[in-house]
Amino acid sequence: MNKSNTQELILRRNAPLATATDLNENATQDISGALNAILADVFAIYLKTKNFHWHMSGPHFRDYHLLLDDQATEILAMTDPLAERIRKVGGGTLKSIGHISRMQRVLDNDAEYVEPTDMLSELREDNQRLTERLRAAHGVCVEHADIASTSLIEVWIDESERRGWFLFETTRHSV
Repeated sequence: MNKSNTQELILRRNAPLATATDLNENATQDISGALNAILADVFAIYLKTKNFHWHMSGPHFRDYHLLLDDQATEILAMTDPLAERIRKVGGGTLKSIGHISRMQRVLDNDAEYVEPTDMLSELREDNQRLTERLRAAHGVCVEHADIASTSLIEVWIDESERRGWFLFETTRHSV
């Protein structure tokens, strides 16, 4: 390999990721910023859901354990399409647990013990906040005519509303 080829190879290896897109730079920044924040929250909710799944106890253990496992699977399924969408619009995405922790808006729960109904209530609130944030991100994508992102977000809004509904109904006291 000659010196020119070596220099070209070094430049290509060190070149920033730049996905071709018809969106302008402001659109790329706005959309990828909104979606990265959602992605960080989704990872945080996923881990909290699994934490509560692993530490569930009490007379409704089996039902709650299975509910949270189903919800965690659904939440995790959002992560790859979210990250890939960010890349498709020309943005860079999360790179580490530390990056997630700096961006997440969902509060962690490291308590040694949490009552089962408190777990479910906390997850319901987290999913409601996620729904609100998805609606806000949807608005950003509409503003920039990013139809593909809005379509994905619409499905995720429905899913987060469904999770919130199930968690609400599970914790409701019978009359």
